[in-house]
Amino acid sequence: MKTYNNINRSEWPELCRRPQVNSTELGSVVNQVFDAVHNNGDTAVLQYTEQFDNVKLESLLVTEDEWAAGVAEVPLQLQAAIQQAKKNIETFHSQQVAPKIEVETESGVVCWQETRGIQKVGLYIPGGSAPLFSTVLMLAVPAKLAGCEEVVLCTPPDKRGNIAAAILYAAEITGVTKIVKAGGIQAIAALTYGTESVPQVYKIFGPGNQYVTAAKQKAFATGTAIDLPAGPSEVLVLADESAVPAFVASDLLSQAEHGMDSQVVLVSLSENLPGKVSEEIEKQLPLLPRADIARKALENARLLYFKSREEALGFVNAYAPEHFIVSVEEEDYFLNNIQNAGSVFIGNYSPESAGDYLSGTNHTLPTNGFARSFGSLGLADFTKKISFQRISKTGLQNIGNSILQMARAEGLEAHAQAVELRMKSEK
Repeated sequence: MKTYNNINRSEWPELCRRPQVNSTELGSVVNQVFDAVHNNGDTAVLQYTEQFDNVKLESLLVTEDEWAAGVAEVPLQLQAAIQQAKKNIETFHSQQVAPKIEVETESGVVCWQETRGIQKVGLYIPGGSAPLFSTVLMLAVPAKLAGCEEVVLCTPPDKRGNIAAAILYAAEITGVTKIVKAGGIQAIAALTYGTESVPQVYKIFGPGNQYVTAAKQKAFATGTAIDLPAGPSEVLVLADESAVPAFVASDLLSQAEHGMDSQVVLVSLSENLPGKVSEEIEKQLPLLPRADIARKALENARLLYFKSREEALGFVNAYAPEHFIVSVEEEDYFLNNIQNAGSVFIGNYSPESAGDYLSGTNHTLPTNGFARSFGSLGLADFTKKISFQRISKTGLQNIGNSILQMARAEGLEAHAQAVELRMKSEK
């Protein structure tokens, strides 16, 4: 961890920079995998799963028997916790249903907009050392609320070729229609093109590492929509003397344990707090099962002290964190003026973990500074809006002359004729 005091603004861009892998090498790997999956379907997905994940599979799909057996393995207490999380996520996201908007813009000209669920969606669920069954809830719940007809879930299997039981349980209770044993670039490629086992989808959702993020960008370039740039996890904690150092340290560690490339930042309005937080981190770190991962992530951690709240806020908006925790006495100033953040957690008793699992908000969020232009995932992301209009003959007479003027000014005579013929018609 590195500590900085009253940093000059000229240094901010470097402090806001996230580590990146070699984009040329990454792009080459992504293109290679996409081409192979496009040409060879299931065979390529199985081959890359063996190559990248060291798992040799006979088939890609989770069978009904496997699914049922996995669901039965989940302890009742964990089932109850998952059900409570599902309820809260449904409650929050169900309030986001967009109403039909209808308006008569001119006499005889009626326009309206309706929302439709995206028919086929793909959900990417990170697996491996930390199978994120909570992400199943965050993606599948709004997908079903939106009316998506086909919900295909891709997640990497463990070394025995199995999917985590909790993922299977979360998929069961949220209405996922198909589960694919594949992760990484090959999973995104399969959802993009479709294979013998994996349906082609219209939009892909879910977080992942830089390889998954690059694959999603390739999918978008190929014609499949994606949710948002969601790469390695990150948190920025803003704190002052009112914050509890142990709480702050636990929040920083909760992100650091996600992965070695996780980003951890403390912005302090107290000169003494960074030292206290560092001491707490050293106390708590050895107690974590994933201490080695967290310690590696902390090598890139930044502990920043700002004397003024204006400079602190300016840095936060420049950094645009995925998760923004506000533990300060003057919280209203920061809440009223924050512009760039994925999800905000307010006060000493609002840990980021609550949003990750159970409070109700979505934990699929923009990373790498994309909170400047993207927001947290919500129901609207699983839908598309269709506009309608019905124009009577009188309505066309009311707007027709203006259409003629505009169409001919743009040199589009056929547009003008389509209106003029109707205006002159006796029918």
